[in-house]
Amino acid sequence: MTAEKEVEALERQRFEAQVKRDYAVLEKVLGDDLVYTHGDGHENTKAEYIQSIRDGKSQYGSIEIDALNVRAYNDDKTAVVNGTIRITSPPKPDGSTIVARIKYVVVQIKDRKKGWQVVLWQAQKQA
Repeated sequence: MTAEKEVEALERQRFEAQVKRDYAVLEKVLGDDLVYTHGDGHENTKAEYIQSIRDGKSQYGSIEIDALNVRAYNDDKTAVVNGTIRITSPPKPDGSTIVARIKYVVVQIKDRKKGWQVVLWQAQKQA
């Protein structure tokens, strides 16, 4: 499998883990030195981001990929990903949801022991 295909599969797996609150997957695919910048500009470390999901501050009803582009560099040891996603919030008590359109950039590196690791996430909310 090419680096581009591996990273694309990992992106899909990570989004699914965020929705399902699969902390084991998130611990595996997020780098220890992760810088996670949300669409509103605030930043989290890996531990802070995973805790924000545990605490319900970061909630995902679904994450749909509208566009995904992966480019591999450095002899397939680094990948830059950019795309557009739609994040739907979990339903509120009245059944309504909020949909956020996000453009994002991700940098992943391939660690010899851990495999692909997300080390940078930068999001920008769209109108």
